Amino acid sequence: MDSWFCFASLIEKLTEHLPVICMAKDMTSNFYRHQDSLLRLGKLYQQLKKRHGKARILASVVVPMLNGPLVKIVFVRNRNGRGWLALLSTDTALPDEEVIRIYGKHWDIEVFFKMAKHHLNLEKEVQLRDYNGLVAHTSLVFTRYLFLALQQRFHDDQRSIGSLFHACCDEMKDLTLFDALNRLLTLALEKVRASGEFAEKVINAMLDAIMGTAIDMIKSAQRLTSLTT
Repeated sequence: MDSWFCFASLIEKLTEHLPVICMAKDMTSNFYRHQDSLLRLGKLYQQLKKRHGKARILASVVVPMLNGPLVKIVFVRNRNGRGWLALLSTDTALPDEEVIRIYGKHWDIEVFFKMAKHHLNLEKEVQLRDYNGLVAHTSLVFTRYLFLALQQRFHDDQRSIGSLFHACCDEMKDLTLFDALNRLLTLALEKVRASGEFAEKVINAMLDAIMGTAIDMIKSAQRLTSLTT
């Protein structure tokens, strides 16, 4: 969330339900405890050791907020001017780079809200006081946005949906046919051996028959495929 909501009492309440990442400002209402002192954000930054050179991340520190939770503050270089910006995370285990990456999604959310309010009539299309009606209207507006975003993806993005689909399939690749057959047969033979009703020769003969049939079926499928292509 934006710095408008970066208050210790609000962050304390929110962290009871979910982690928070927000922009932090040097406000007189927010103090941080560092080395037995209560410091405003600007003074806290001055106390920290800075990274050398043109590093994007200038410094980071884990400190408790006055009347608030323990937080990590990541100071980054301000690309649009001199000075620094501060990002606050209640998940102190997150790496500095991950805090920056997650907060970067904030701009996409702002663009979405602007589109929904100014171009898709989220605010002015209907006047309702019924909660279910408000949910229904909001859902319709969001659905419009999804369709428009998909069309933009098709027409303006040079990446293809197909390659994206195949990339996801590669990441979620399941067991191969051979591995699946091997696992099933191993489990089945373990059950058969545990029963003690069959001799080992009979079990091996069953295995040979099953595998021979499976190999024949695979070869037949391969021949059919080569004939049709």
